[in-house]
Amino acid sequence: MAMLMDAANTVFWGVITFSILIVLHEGGHFAVARAFGVKVHEFMIGLPGPAVRLATKSGTVFGITAIPLGGYVRIAGMEPGSEDPRLADVLGLVVREGRADSSSVSSALGVEESDAATMLATLADWGALAPSQDDDVSYLSAIESEGEEPAHLLDRARSVTYRGLSIPKRILVLSAGVLVNLLAAIAVFTFVLSIWGYYEPTLTIAHIVPDSAAQAAGLREGDVLTSLQGEPAVDWMTFSAAIASLDAGEEVTIGYLRDGSEMDARVALGRSDDGRTFLGVGPESIPVDLTVLESLRESVSWVGLVFVAIMRFFDPSTFESSMEGARSIVGISVEVTRAAEAGPLSYAWIVALLSLSLGVMNILPIPPLDGGKVLIEIVQGIAGRPVERRIAIGMSVAGAVLLFSFIGYVMYADVMRYFVTP
Repeated sequence: MAMLMDAANTVFWGVITFSILIVLHEGGHFAVARAFGVKVHEFMIGLPGPAVRLATKSGTVFGITAIPLGGYVRIAGMEPGSEDPRLADVLGLVVREGRADSSSVSSALGVEESDAATMLATLADWGALAPSQDDDVSYLSAIESEGEEPAHLLDRARSVTYRGLSIPKRILVLSAGVLVNLLAAIAVFTFVLSIWGYYEPTLTIAHIVPDSAAQAAGLREGDVLTSLQGEPAVDWMTFSAAIASLDAGEEVTIGYLRDGSEMDARVALGRSDDGRTFLGVGPESIPVDLTVLESLRESVSWVGLVFVAIMRFFDPSTFESSMEGARSIVGISVEVTRAAEAGPLSYAWIVALLSLSLGVMNILPIPPLDGGKVLIEIVQGIAGRPVERRIAIGMSVAGAVLLFSFIGYVMYADVMRYFVTP
């Protein structure tokens, strides 16, 4: 029973946390798109599927799907590839006839029925057409013609879509989710640091893990670490990172101060339960108070640190150690549950850290991430024409396979780490 309660608690906090992150991220895309006058069809929390929906006067439908993991904003006119040159003819036909379906468009314009269906769906997405209420396959005109030429009607329809924006505005729409994630994280970090400050780990050993490599080597509480393999120890983070870069079982020389005397110890490094190289010491921490400006500067610097950490996944020499520290939705749900149990401050901190990580990850130039879409827009701007639909889709599929392979591997590692390996 207790195990079921723990699982339910983990799922609850996982769903809540990812929902917060998605609302922040997708809310950025939504806000900037609406600011540019672009039609947004849906703002959904969860994977596509059955959902509870609420329609608004603006035409946007808000909702939560049956699987509340992830989320999306469906913006009009984001279909890849070149615009079909026959769209104006299709729109003119529907305006003249009052309604049309793929069969009638195919006959009137001499096009394949599948192409006609695609063009009707595109115009419906742009808001120029609306599905008939009494006929599942017919479309009605949703734009007042006032005797305009079809080309002018199409220009008006396009003007409220993503496709109708200039490339700089498209890039702003695509980047808005990342910017909101980063700004939200910086705001939370700045607030917490300026009010409560933080504790900075020092090189003084506060505790020794029983049966660890440090205990076997004779290190004690109160010792001050001074060097590793002859290299001076600058601070705790640098020292611990250097330990993590070594192999378990490797013998190293660690310098330390004890009662004012410089000493050395030969240490055979161990391995922690989660597979990392392990010395077995915990640092003494000291409180650090910051002004608001110092807190802001510290928070902004963490953006760079997270970016560096993510770049380590693309370096063969650091890939393995980075993978050991990576967490999937499974591991993140466990960690945020622990943070929530520790208190609201700890929970807010980890949500901000996740928001920062999500923002930096999404800025990578890999389709279908936002950074990959921005890259495509830049290429289109330089080339002066849209990237072909098949190329854009192929890039997105290749990127998705890469990302889901990575996610699948990390999920497997998390299951083994938290639920299988004792």
